[in-house]
Amino acid sequence: MARELGGNWSGHDPTKIDLTGKRNRRLSEQLIRFVLMACAGLSIVTTVGIVLILLFEALRFFAEVPIWDFLTGTEWTALFSEKQFGVLPLVAGTLMITAIAMVVALPLGLMCAIYLSEYASERTRSMLKPTLELLAGVPTIVYGYFALTFITPQILKRIVPEVDPLNSLAAGIAVGILVLPLVASLSEDALRAVPLSLREAAYGLGGTKREVALQIVVPAAFSGVMASFILATSRAVGETMVVAIANGGRPNLTWDAREGMQTMTAYIVAVFSGDVVYGSIEYLSLFAVGLLLFVITLTMNFISQWISARFREEYQ
Repeated sequence: MARELGGNWSGHDPTKIDLTGKRNRRLSEQLIRFVLMACAGLSIVTTVGIVLILLFEALRFFAEVPIWDFLTGTEWTALFSEKQFGVLPLVAGTLMITAIAMVVALPLGLMCAIYLSEYASERTRSMLKPTLELLAGVPTIVYGYFALTFITPQILKRIVPEVDPLNSLAAGIAVGILVLPLVASLSEDALRAVPLSLREAAYGLGGTKREVALQIVVPAAFSGVMASFILATSRAVGETMVVAIANGGRPNLTWDAREGMQTMTAYIVAVFSGDVVYGSIEYLSLFAVGLLLFVITLTMNFISQWISARFREEYQ
């Protein structure tokens, strides 16, 4: 008789069991939602805290050094007895390294992306793309010593004999190799997102593979490709160890890539590795330089988002 009563033969009410299960699932979902919200909030709080610290300490620096002199001065001798805080030599060094890196990374990265997306077979792509992305996992200090011990003496000295042992050209090439996987991977993802129907339509009109790749696929993925370019540029601007090792530590306002220069990040490393008194003007100059670097990279990220939104193509 008990078995003929179905699920109630044991004396348990299935309705209560079902309600308990729903309540437990609802509580677990709320807990997961709270944890994820806390993680998102923590990232926001951390970002705000970093910005506030930079602003607070930079304002203390600008209370002693006029901001106009800081932005337009051509001499940076913060660690010398006669101190000058014109940041242009550091900005010039940063821009020089970034420009050389982009000359190396952008065309090579885009060509790698076009090959992986349009020419390589699936088997070849499955082997080449992970191999290319391995470059992103190499510690940056290795790139610095690679530029110092191989690029300069083995390559540049044979092409440009008068190049300095510490120079911007070798450092820029090393940074370009460093950010090349970023350009190639993001651009390849953007190219593969272009619908196959566009390629087939171009082939149906008699287009060659080169014409389809360069005149159809690349323009269709323009927003993603440009976003990868700007993100790679931001990464090059913020690079530290390569330029600290291979580019020297002399704040030199020059556009000759054969000479050594000092970037904003390299200056920060040099100050923290030395004996700087807490609260001194040299110490506060770190935050002024860091704030300027933050503004530059943030501006590039905004430009990247604007380009992505402005030129994004919607395909059905």
